[in-house]
Amino acid sequence: MTYLASTPITAGLVRGAAELEDTGRGLAPHRLPAWARAQAADGQLAMAEAQPSGVRLVLRTRATVVELDTLRTRMSYVGAPPRPEGTYDLLVDGEPAAQAHGSAGHVLEIDMTTGGTTHHAGEPGTVRFDGLPDRDKVVEIWLPHNEITHLVALRTDAPVEPDAPAPGAGRRTWLHHGSSISQGSDAASPSTTWPAIAAREGGVELVNLGFGGSALLDPFTARVMRDTPADLVSVKIGINLVNTDLMRRRALGPAVHGFLDTIRDGHPTTPLLVVSPILCPIHEETPGPSTPDLSGFAEGRIRFLAGGDPAEVAQGKLTLTVVREELSRIVAERRAAGDQHLHLLDGRDLYGEADHVLLPLPDGLHPDAATHRLVGERFAALALGPGGAFGAFGATA
Repeated sequence: MTYLASTPITAGLVRGAAELEDTGRGLAPHRLPAWARAQAADGQLAMAEAQPSGVRLVLRTRATVVELDTLRTRMSYVGAPPRPEGTYDLLVDGEPAAQAHGSAGHVLEIDMTTGGTTHHAGEPGTVRFDGLPDRDKVVEIWLPHNEITHLVALRTDAPVEPDAPAPGAGRRTWLHHGSSISQGSDAASPSTTWPAIAAREGGVELVNLGFGGSALLDPFTARVMRDTPADLVSVKIGINLVNTDLMRRRALGPAVHGFLDTIRDGHPTTPLLVVSPILCPIHEETPGPSTPDLSGFAEGRIRFLAGGDPAEVAQGKLTLTVVREELSRIVAERRAAGDQHLHLLDGRDLYGEADHVLLPLPDGLHPDAATHRLVGERFAALALGPGGAFGAFGATA
């Protein structure tokens, strides 16, 4: 049997996380730092930021066997079939090479009818990859984008070191904030969320601040983005403001201005792209909140409906149409003249009416795996490609 040596997991081996919290049972990758988490007394955001979308271990090694012990927290729902296992994607020199699924771990049981939760404690499990090419290479292990994951131990059959690019050969960093769509809801795996696909296609390093249900123009998120080193920054605004029924039109403009002002405090000339909502028919003309239709829940199906009344738009309620109008006014009419590095991308250019005919949103809100690929490839072309909002800034340096 091949001897496997342990390597301490340090921040130098982990990309895409703001910090690693030592929980006593492993290291918890967080996408928001502790001070920001302390300002968000919201269970939904706490769960979303602890799910390590875009977080990966990056190792330079000759190892042919890699084992990773993790302690995960899976979600289960009373009355529904088990959810799919979280996926770990292995990339070798930037190319997909293998996948594995987690095991054991905690289970958080959620009752959708009452909102109650029950925590069932578990033990760590092991993810193993073998048969890797016997040569010097860069190995990436992308952690599940939809499971809370604590890193416990790393073992390999050859020494491991952080991947340090040669001077002048580093890739530019793209910092992105968005909703569950950006976090990767219903994507096939962590390296095939649309931001991960766009980053690979565009040759940039991803820092993903996509938070399910929590792209709400929170000031602490803007301050985190302000303080995070980045060469390219994008903010996808809209769907959560509508489907949580969080604010009215009067509040939207100042909130967007304040969010962008804060980012600009730390990134005064960094290319900054504002992305309006992709098409979502239930909320194009009908305000939120979104309400779940649980009629197919026992079969594992759930759909979302718009709970507002179109007549309420006149009183200031938000729809996706209203949000796009406001973002166009704010970016194109108010800010762009004084900020040559600010750009706007209409989300319907990523996923619009013609796409919805071929690839409808299965639950009414979230794209499926094929649509994640479509959106990722289009973003790479429209934002990171030649002539795009980021243009040459997205190319490998």
